Amino acid sequence: MFKKILIANRGEIAVRIIRACNEMGILTVAVYSEIDKDALHTQMADEAICIGPAKSKDSYLNMQNILSATVLTGAEAIHPGFGFLSENSKFAQMCEECNIKYIGPDSENIDNMGNKLKAREIMINAGVPVVPGSGGEIIDEAQALLEAEKIGYPVMIKASAGGGGRGIRVVSTVEDLAAAYNTAKAEAKTSFGDDTMYMEKFIEEPRHIEFQILADEHGNVIHLGERDCSIQRRNQKVIEEAPGVVMTKELREQMGEVAVKAAKSINYKNAGTIEFLLDKHGKYYFMEMNTRIQVEHGITEMVTGVDLVKAQIKIASGQKLSYKQEDIKIQGHAIECRINAENPNKNFMPCPGEIKSLHIPGGYGIRIDSAAYQGYKIPPTYDSMIAKLIVHGKDRDEALCKMRSALGEFIIEGIDTNIDFQFKIVNNEKFIKGNFDTSFISKEFKNI
Repeated sequence: MFKKILIANRGEIAVRIIRACNEMGILTVAVYSEIDKDALHTQMADEAICIGPAKSKDSYLNMQNILSATVLTGAEAIHPGFGFLSENSKFAQMCEECNIKYIGPDSENIDNMGNKLKAREIMINAGVPVVPGSGGEIIDEAQALLEAEKIGYPVMIKASAGGGGRGIRVVSTVEDLAAAYNTAKAEAKTSFGDDTMYMEKFIEEPRHIEFQILADEHGNVIHLGERDCSIQRRNQKVIEEAPGVVMTKELREQMGEVAVKAAKSINYKNAGTIEFLLDKHGKYYFMEMNTRIQVEHGITEMVTGVDLVKAQIKIASGQKLSYKQEDIKIQGHAIECRINAENPNKNFMPCPGEIKSLHIPGGYGIRIDSAAYQGYKIPPTYDSMIAKLIVHGKDRDEALCKMRSALGEFIIEGIDTNIDFQFKIVNNEKFIKGNFDTSFISKEFKNI
C-alpha cells in the first residue's frame, strides 16, 4: 500500500480523497493555485504545495509542476479526482514514465475512451449496442447532410473529444444542419483543440443511465448498479439518483453484464463508468465511458456500502477486488443534488464571493460532500459547484422526503445558489412520479 499520495485536484473531491487516505493511514499532499491558498483541501492535507497562478492552465493543468511536486514530496502515487487532468492520457503516460502510480486506468484506456468516435468503434467490435450513427468522422457540411439523410432526423452532431455538454448540437430539420454543424465544430475546436465531429441518431425522450465499474489489475471486473442522471440542464447533470426509477432487476442484470463486457473488452483497470441512453421502449445504447471517479459516485456508495475512492487506491496498489458480483446488493435509494454558486434567475450566472453564513443539514442518511466553510471566498476561476447534498432512504419516497427537508435546512448566505431551484425540482409532480427524461428541466422550467 502507498505511504503517501498527491491529490492533483481541488474542492470537494480533493477533500473526499484526503478523508479516504486518512482512514487508510496514508499521508497526503495537496496542490493548490495561488487563489486557493486558504482552500479547505490545503488545510486538511499533511503537506500542501503551490503549483502556480489562479488560471487552471498554469496550476491544476500544469503537468510539469504537479509531477515536480510529487517527486519533491516523495509521494508514490497521484489521484487525479475528476475534471482537470483526470482524463488526460498524456498525464497518465507521464506518470508511468516517472514511475509514479496513476490512480486510474492506463493511458491507452484513457486515450481510447476519451475519443468518443474511437470508443464507439471499439464498442461496436465488442458487440455492445451503440446509438445508430455515422461510420466515422464527418469532414464537412456536404457529408453531414448525406449522413443525416441516411440516419434520419432528428440527429445529434457531436465532438469526438467532447465533454461537459460542449461541441454538441441537436438538429431536427435539414435547414438547420449546416449552421449547427459549423457552430458545434467551432465550439469543439475552442474547447478541446480538436474539431473532429461525428453524428448519431437523436434518441427522443431518453434517460441517461450509467453503470459504475470496478476492475482490478488481475482481470476481475464487477458493476455496482446504475445511476439515473437524466435531470440535466444543457447536458450538465443537476440531480442524480440510484437506483434508476424505471429499472427492473432483469434490465439491471442485462445492462450490467453489457457494462462489464465493455470494460473487459479493453482490459480496463480501476474505477470507470459506462454511460447509456435508455429509450422509452426499454432499448439501451452505449454512449461513452468515463475513465475516472464520477462527481455522483457518492450515491452508489450509499446504496452499495462500497467506498469507491478506497477501492480505487487499493486497485492501484495491486490488490485484488474484495467483492464479487454476487456480493453487490442495492439497499434503499439515494439522491444527490449538486449545489452550485449560481443564480438560476439570471441564466444560471456563476456567483463567486464570500460565504458570510453557512448552515449545513444533518441527520440520519444525510451526507454533505463539500469544501465550503463560513468565510470561504469562492473564486471566480473554477467550476461553480460548492457542495453535493446526498440523502439515503429505505425507498425513493423516503429519500425524497429527506431531500426536501435537507434542502430546506441548507442555508448559504453571501452568494446566490441553486438551492431553491433544486427544491422546486424535488417538489415537481412529474419528478416525484418518476416521469422524466433528459429534457425534463427544459420542458418544466421554460422560464429559467
